Amino acid sequence: MQTNITQTFLNTPQGQEAETILRSCVHCGFCTATCPTYQLTGNELDSPRGRIYLIKEMLEGQQASERTQYHLDRCLTCRSCETTCPSGVQYGRLVEIGREIAEQQVARPLSQTLIRQLLRSVIPYPKRFSIMLRLGHLFKPLLPKQLSKKLPTLQEKKQFIPTTHPRTVVALTGCVQPLLAPSTNAAAAQLLDKLGVTLVEAPQSGCCGAMSYHTGGHEDGLDFARRNIDAWWPFVESGAEAVLNTASGCGAFVKEYGELLIHDVQYAAKAKRVSELAKDLCELLAPDDLRPFYKSELPAIAFQNPCSLQHGQKITGKIEALLISLGYTLTDVPESHLCCGSAGSYSVLQPEMSQSLLERKLTALNSGSPALIVSANIGCQLHLSTQSEIPIKHWIEVVAEAIN
Repeated sequence: MQTNITQTFLNTPQGQEAETILRSCVHCGFCTATCPTYQLTGNELDSPRGRIYLIKEMLEGQQASERTQYHLDRCLTCRSCETTCPSGVQYGRLVEIGREIAEQQVARPLSQTLIRQLLRSVIPYPKRFSIMLRLGHLFKPLLPKQLSKKLPTLQEKKQFIPTTHPRTVVALTGCVQPLLAPSTNAAAAQLLDKLGVTLVEAPQSGCCGAMSYHTGGHEDGLDFARRNIDAWWPFVESGAEAVLNTASGCGAFVKEYGELLIHDVQYAAKAKRVSELAKDLCELLAPDDLRPFYKSELPAIAFQNPCSLQHGQKITGKIEALLISLGYTLTDVPESHLCCGSAGSYSVLQPEMSQSLLERKLTALNSGSPALIVSANIGCQLHLSTQSEIPIKHWIEVVAEAIN
């Protein structure tokens, strides 16, 4: 794709990166076939190709408009288009650059600004989020039905004290998962303990930074990244073999720390090392690890492969192989490449589009009549649970239950 980016943007690292990405796009349109929002609307501007043109216009000097911002906001950043693209266009990075420019040029309505600030001020902070959630349940009878159905329930923290082994991995504590699904990391620690690996959590680690970064708070998001790097670094220096993530959305973002902080003199080298060590739980396991625990009468389950795992981290087939090796039968899931509509804050900021995608995803997951649906990401897990009549769990939970 030919570009004529203004010198103002070309003098910035973001502008130079955007030009490289734009020039790799050949405008073939393969991305439209796998874009969830384009599948729903049929609008070219709700496809990666259309959004690339909107971003190109801004970089070439055209003032962003509310229309520009509207269509960039409607992108899930699921990155399904990256998996499809034959030219390797890094659309996820490009859309973040485009959103940042649009945010600077277009004033949002006060209501949109406030809700984004609220998300950034509450969800990444467990204590604040816990208080808000308790208040939400207190006033649940007064809330609109659609909103009350989305209120998750705080779960009791699961304690598991593993044996100390020579092999150690340090885990991302996270922000939402410790409150709403504490059994996930506990189950991971339990399984790894059986395999001779100690899972430890760094007390000062927390939110990965994705919530802030993807809602316009880029510096806040990078500050969370720096805090996590500081918390993990003593473990890295002590020989931890991985920075473990049990939420694929967080894992995808942690794997980008090195790229996001490449121009930070103080953190660039550490961020690069952390990204190299970042692993999803399924990357630490092999089917042979679970075969000794094989069960012959486990129920049929449907696996919801999160976008952040299959498109963000480019991991496919690993969790499915692990579940099968343990004895589970996996049902077919049509359109498994399409997003469920959770996408971090998307279900809050784009509720109509999100609900349409959720209904479509649940239809696909239920098509094989599974007894259970499993996911690899807390956001998807909670989102699916708001409408599903079938239980939703993290895959490591069902593994831990089976081996015990």
